[in-house]
Amino acid sequence: MRVALAQMDCLLGDLDHNVAKTKGLMAQGRDSGADLIVFPELILTGYSLGRIGHEVWLNADGPNISALAEEASGISAVVGFHEGGNGPRSFNSAAFLEDGSLLHLHRKLYLPTYGAFEERKHFSPGQTMRAFDSRLGRMAILICNDAWQPSLPFLAVQDGAEVLLIPVNSALDESPGVLDIQHQWKEITRFYAVMFQCYVVLVNRVGTEGDLCFWGGSHVMDPSGRTV
Repeated sequence: MRVALAQMDCLLGDLDHNVAKTKGLMAQGRDSGADLIVFPELILTGYSLGRIGHEVWLNADGPNISALAEEASGISAVVGFHEGGNGPRSFNSAAFLEDGSLLHLHRKLYLPTYGAFEERKHFSPGQTMRAFDSRLGRMAILICNDAWQPSLPFLAVQDGAEVLLIPVNSALDESPGVLDIQHQWKEITRFYAVMFQCYVVLVNRVGTEGDLCFWGGSHVMDPSGRTV
């Protein structure tokens, strides 16, 4: 299986731009022989949405996700977005698209509420952690802070996941006493890969939003703890 890591920036709140860029990279990945392309967390909408969140939320079965699903022919894709429109609640979600359809939808369970990350003000938490079958094998999605809760990858692997897909929006913080986040993410993915004998795919974005500076660092870890 060949995996493309779509380490990219997006424009905050600009759905047309972000969807078009995502479609273009899906086509590029397919043309280069990738079987799967993984995009960062909330890549269709941007992260720091605040009061404009309701203006750019997307239905999982709406036209934008459907258009991306149609592009997922010959290549599978994980795409992060602000899901809403069906009632008062909205979610930080990631869709697994394959063969023209939405195969699996994961809603982030553990929403951070510290520092610049105030997701509980804007999102509702998801309720389930499940693995799913794709043409490439059995997989599971964890969105960013989900992966800092060891119970979730454990549940995913117990449900049969052979590959953990982790789209994130991880930003640098150089304040004194703060964790070296780049190092910690590598340690987390290596631990899960070795402990659960699975592949771990992490994709972070780049660029800036206000004071947030996203650092990239996307990688794939194999079951021996080596970066592929």
